[in-house]
Amino acid sequence: MAVSDTCREPKGPGIIETRALTRQFGEILAVDGVSLEVQPHEIFGLIGPNGAGKSTLIKMLTTLLPPSSGAARVAGYDVERQPAKVRTHIGYVPQLLSADGALTAYENLLVSARLYLVPRSEREARIASALKLMGLEDAASRLVDGFSGGMIRRLEIAQSMIHEPEILFMDEPTVGLDPVARHAVWGHVRRLRERLGTTILITTHLMDEADELCDRIGVLHAGRLEEVGSPAELKGRMGPDATLEDVFAHVTGTEITSGGSYRDVRQTRASARAHS
Repeated sequence: MAVSDTCREPKGPGIIETRALTRQFGEILAVDGVSLEVQPHEIFGLIGPNGAGKSTLIKMLTTLLPPSSGAARVAGYDVERQPAKVRTHIGYVPQLLSADGALTAYENLLVSARLYLVPRSEREARIASALKLMGLEDAASRLVDGFSGGMIRRLEIAQSMIHEPEILFMDEPTVGLDPVARHAVWGHVRRLRERLGTTILITTHLMDEADELCDRIGVLHAGRLEEVGSPAELKGRMGPDATLEDVFAHVTGTEITSGGSYRDVRQTRASARAHS
């Protein structure tokens, strides 16, 4: 990976920064005083059991949910005071299905280009570039309803990147995908970072995904950020033969639980979303 070696340790102000970031829903403390820095061009992963606060944290960072207290800056902008500025610098791939099965891949990207206010004169070039980057050139005119799960995820990544944001947030990027499709998505995520210098923050339940893809990982448990480090560092703290599964179980006290058609993907992601 072209820039991964430069991302292993924090070297300066983070492109994503949180200070005691907290979100409470009534009596439930979903995110509890999280302080975190993600460096430019880094692929940072958040792991943790269901209900740990991963999706809630991402929603705050993408301005979809206001913090109860604390502060966060994304691309240099305050998420509460400058949400519009934040949104122009980020892309977001949610767990829930965001591609429209009744449209073609090209049409989905055209809708995204319009929503992200890509200038009309640049839309065709941006769409062509996004299709090529995600390996979907031959599927541009096909209805998404007939896509495999992996193809849908690649299209959704393309949609989120059509305006060439600095930062990409991905909530469970390979949920419901088979191993071959998962590895294909990983390759495309790396390519985004290598070619465009994109900073990427993902949540995942898959320890092989976190180990293979991420420069650093944060372990969330009961809303608190308990551990941060590279995969090698986290495993090293447990012993020479430790795995990320061992780290996960040690920090959270729990075991890990975790393609198909368009309809299968929609059902799988909706189920995953209901339990995050």
